[in-house]
Amino acid sequence: MNDWPEGWSDDNRGRRGPAYGRGSADAQPEGARVMPQVRRGPGGSGRQAPPQHPGVPQQPSYVNGGGDLDGYDSGYNTGQVYGGGPGGAGGGGYSDGGRPRPDWRRRIKWTAITVTTVLVVTAVGTYFWADSKLNREVDLSKVIERPEGGEGTNYLIVGSDSRAGMTSEQKKKLHTGSADGKRTDSMMILHTGDGAPTLISLPRDSDVEIPTFKGSESGKTYPGTGRHVKLNAAYAEDGPELLVRTVEFNTGLHIDHYVEIGFAGFANIVDAVGGVEIDIPKAFKDKKSGADFEAGKQTLNGEQSLAFVRTRYAFARSDLDRTKNQQKFLSALASQVATPGTILNPFKLYPTMGAGLDSLIVDEDMGLFDLADMFWAMKGVSGGDGKSMNMPLAGSTGGNLLWDKDKVKTLVSQLKNDETVTVSGD
Repeated sequence: MNDWPEGWSDDNRGRRGPAYGRGSADAQPEGARVMPQVRRGPGGSGRQAPPQHPGVPQQPSYVNGGGDLDGYDSGYNTGQVYGGGPGGAGGGGYSDGGRPRPDWRRRIKWTAITVTTVLVVTAVGTYFWADSKLNREVDLSKVIERPEGGEGTNYLIVGSDSRAGMTSEQKKKLHTGSADGKRTDSMMILHTGDGAPTLISLPRDSDVEIPTFKGSESGKTYPGTGRHVKLNAAYAEDGPELLVRTVEFNTGLHIDHYVEIGFAGFANIVDAVGGVEIDIPKAFKDKKSGADFEAGKQTLNGEQSLAFVRTRYAFARSDLDRTKNQQKFLSALASQVATPGTILNPFKLYPTMGAGLDSLIVDEDMGLFDLADMFWAMKGVSGGDGKSMNMPLAGSTGGNLLWDKDKVKTLVSQLKNDETVTVSGD
């Protein structure tokens, strides 16, 4: 019986070559069937499909422009991988797995936009948060008969002995006592401009004249009588506004901004920044301030720092030596605050800003940029780019320190013109 399709005989099979497999006497196994070549249409490779055997129905030709399925091949037999674009596998924006290839340019672009947006929003939010925490309580518009302003900016920086908000335990720990009200423990003028900054300490025992002034609360004008007092008495009498009026009247220098900090705030800033390193040239003790320091470099915490800047009775020149320590420490503190380790570390920056801004009392026109300018200038003083000095003195009378009028006049003139200060102080 012939199992082959109609028209196929053993002779027909024999045309294809030796017969193998079932019913074959050949010793070799039956080979794999060869897939007929697909005939390409016009413009193809030019290969011709093998002729059909007589009696076998005509098979469709899967080529472009021919057969029953026009366009089916579309280059199937060109060697191109399915899903690939020009150039082989992975072309046309697809990866080897048939998934879209990542568009790195687009990702980098949107990542940059996102990061920039986050930084801008954070910066703007931080600015408004910090600005809202400034205690703008001093109204310099109440100061009368003010001298004309000069080049640069003059800050009056005041450290008060205010104990506001302190508990009995804190007062005991910080050795502040429990006196009511507040007095000035230190006063400095910081000048900034195009040149190097200058920091000038005003001894609290300086002999000054109280001029005519307008009461900060009453609004009443109090005529000057020529009376002379210690400089810190002006603050005790009518607060920051009278202190500014007295400094301006006795120096002729226009004060642009006022900054004040109390005991607790000072200690909190130091602790928030992680302590301040300072070099103490000679060991000293003071029971009243709680100071007990060895000589050499050391890092002071808030309690120790407050004791350091308040000590006066352990020194031969009392107030004058204390002002030098205050200058030295405040410059070191500003230098510590203005380091990348603090500014770029949010876990240090925000606590430090919070502690400082909560504690500072400034004038109504003081802004964050003014505050930053002040800190950078003080850092410059500690770095040796600026100058620190006491107000030039010419002796004393009745326990009050007298200023050297000629030197003070030269000093003020140089500050007004934003010139390099050549005057020296004690």
